[in-house]
Amino acid sequence: GEDSSEDEDEAGKAAARLEREARTKAAMAARTPDRLRSPICCIMGHVDTGKTKLLDNIRRTNVQDGEAGGITQQIGASFFPNETLCDRMGSLLAKNKVAVRVPGLLIIDTPGHESFSNLRSRGSSLCDIAILVIDIMHGLEPQTIESMNMLRAKQTPFVIALNKVDRLYGWSEAKDRPFIEAIEEQDDGVKREFESRASAILLSIAEQGLNAQLYYRNKDPREYISLVPTSAHTGEGVADILMNLVGMTQKMFVDRIMWTPMVQCTVLEVKVIEGLGATADVILANGTLKRGDRIVMCGFGGPVVTRVRDLLTPRPLRELRVKADYLHHQEIDGAAGIKICANHLENVVAGSACLVPFKDVPYDLEVLKEDAMGDLNKLAKAASEVNGGLGVYAMASTLGSLEALLEFLKTSKIPVSAVNIGPIHKKDVIKASIMHEFKPEYATILAFDVPLTKEGELQAKESQVKVFTAEIIYHLFDQFTKYMADVRLEQQAKAATTAVYPAICKVSSPDHVWCRGGGGDPILLGLAVQEGTLKKGTPLCVERRGQKDPETGLQAYLDIGRVVSMEPEKGKQVDVLKAGKSAAVKIDAVTSIQYGRQFDHTYPLYARVTRRSIDAIKEFFKEDLSKDDWALLLKLKKQYGVI
Repeated sequence: GEDSSEDEDEAGKAAARLEREARTKAAMAARTPDRLRSPICCIMGHVDTGKTKLLDNIRRTNVQDGEAGGITQQIGASFFPNETLCDRMGSLLAKNKVAVRVPGLLIIDTPGHESFSNLRSRGSSLCDIAILVIDIMHGLEPQTIESMNMLRAKQTPFVIALNKVDRLYGWSEAKDRPFIEAIEEQDDGVKREFESRASAILLSIAEQGLNAQLYYRNKDPREYISLVPTSAHTGEGVADILMNLVGMTQKMFVDRIMWTPMVQCTVLEVKVIEGLGATADVILANGTLKRGDRIVMCGFGGPVVTRVRDLLTPRPLRELRVKADYLHHQEIDGAAGIKICANHLENVVAGSACLVPFKDVPYDLEVLKEDAMGDLNKLAKAASEVNGGLGVYAMASTLGSLEALLEFLKTSKIPVSAVNIGPIHKKDVIKASIMHEFKPEYATILAFDVPLTKEGELQAKESQVKVFTAEIIYHLFDQFTKYMADVRLEQQAKAATTAVYPAICKVSSPDHVWCRGGGGDPILLGLAVQEGTLKKGTPLCVERRGQKDPETGLQAYLDIGRVVSMEPEKGKQVDVLKAGKSAAVKIDAVTSIQYGRQFDHTYPLYARVTRRSIDAIKEFFKEDLSKDDWALLLKLKKQYGVI
C-alpha cells in the first residue's frame, strides 16, 4: 500500500544520505596540496571608498593587446591567472620570497554586500577571502562596520585596503609601485600624516573588537588583520594587496582551497538573455560541471530540477570580432564564473546552491531536492521560533538578502512569523493576514527589494495587510517603527477607557456634599485621595456592608459611577489627582445610587479594577505606575478576588 512505499522512500533517502556522506568524506580525504583551486575573493566597503575603482585597477585593461592585461573575464568574476599575479607583484615576489602556488585568483565583479551574502552554500560562505576597503581620509563608516560584522559572522578572512593614500597632502605619485617602496620616496610631512591617520584608523578598528596592523609590521597574521595602504587611482599598493591575498590563502587556508571533484556551486543571479532565455550566472567554487549534468536548485515555489544544456563563459576581448559573445564548454573545473543555460531557470532563487545528484544512487535526487530548499526552510524556521510564531512577514529578492533582512530585524527586535522570496503575491498577503487573529499590527509585510504584484496589492487592501517595501534595509525599519508607534498611540487611546488606575478615596467631610444624585442626577462631593491616583474616567465603587459576593465569597461591592470631572479649586479642572490631594469631584452616578441611601461619608470609595482593566494597564501604561501604585493595584485585585 501507500504506507509501505512511503517507508521505502524514507529508507531509500536515508541510504542515499549515508552514501553521499561517505563519498564526500572520501573526496575530502583524497585532496592534496599539490592541486589547489583558485581562491574566491569579494570586495566590500562603504559607498565611495573606491571599491569599484580598486577592482578596475587590479584587473587593469591593457588596451594595446586587447585583453585585460592577461586577465580572463568570466561570468560575474575576473580571473587572474598565476602568471598575471606574478607579473603584478613584481619586485615583492623576490623581496618576500613568495612562490605563487594557486592557479590564479577569482575576484567577484560586483562589489558589496549583496554578492557576498549570496555566495553561500548551506549557510556558510563560498567567499574564501575578502578585501574590505576603507577610505584613509574618512576612516570607519556605517557600512564598513556592517561589512566587518558580516565577514566575522561567516568567519571569512580578510585584508583591509586603506585606500586613497594619493589624497595625502603632498603625496608624490609612484605609479603601480608596491606601497613599501612608494612610502620611502615621500617627504617626512607625508609620512607623518600617513602614520597619524593610519594609527587613528587602527584604533577605531580596535574599538570594534578586532586587532589590525599595517601588513609590513604584522608579525602575527593569524591574530591580526593586515592593513594594506593602496591607491586605486594611481595603483600604489595593488601589488601588496595581491601578495597579501595569495600569501594568506597559501599559508593559512590551503585546506580550504584544495581541489576536489565534488561540485560546490552557487547561483549569483538569474538573467534573461535574448536568444538564450533564462540563464543562471553561477560561481563554481570547486569540482567539475559538465554539459548534460542534472542540477537541483532552490526555486520560488519549490525545488527546480533541470539539465545543463550549455556552459558559457565570455569570449576574450581580443576575439570580439567573432560574432558569438560566448565560449561553449563541455566541462569546467572550479573555481570559475559560469553562465548555465537550461530549462525552468526563471524560478530559481539567487543565493541558492546548485547541486549535482549522483547518477548511480537512487534517491540522491530526492535528497538534494530537500537540501536545495533547506537553506530557505532553515531561515524561515529560525525566524519564526523567536517569538512563538507571532510577527511580521518578511520577504526579499534573494536568499542572501533575506538572510541580511532577518539578521537586521533580529537586531532591531522586530519578530518575524514567516518568510518568502520573490515578488509579493496574493498568497503571501493571505499568509500575512493570519496575524489579524493574534496581533493585528503584525499583519504586515516587510519587503526588501521586491515588487508588489497587482493581485497582491488588491488582496492587501481587502485583507487590510500593510505592505512596506524598500530598496534599503534600514528604510524598512524606519517605516515599520513609525507605523508601530502610530498603532501604539491608537491602541493606547482605545485602552485608556478600559485601563483603571488604582485609587482609594474618602469623602472629605459630610458638609462637602453638594449634589446627592438619585434619579439619574450626578453626585458632586469633596473627595480626598488617600492612596494611588484618581483619574478622570475612573469607575468607583463602595462596600455593600454585610453582604458577600456570591461568586468570590468575598466582600460585595456596589458600582456607583465614573468620575466625570475634578476641581481642586473653583473653575480649575484637572485630569489626575495624586494621593494627599482633594477636589470637588463630579460622578456620573448609576440611576438608583444616591449619597445617604447606599453610602455616606464613612464609606471609602475604591477604584473598580477588573481583569480587563489590569491587562490594559500592563500592556499600555506600565511605565506610568510607581512601585506603590503596583502594590495598591495588587491589593485591590485581591480585595475584589480578580483572577
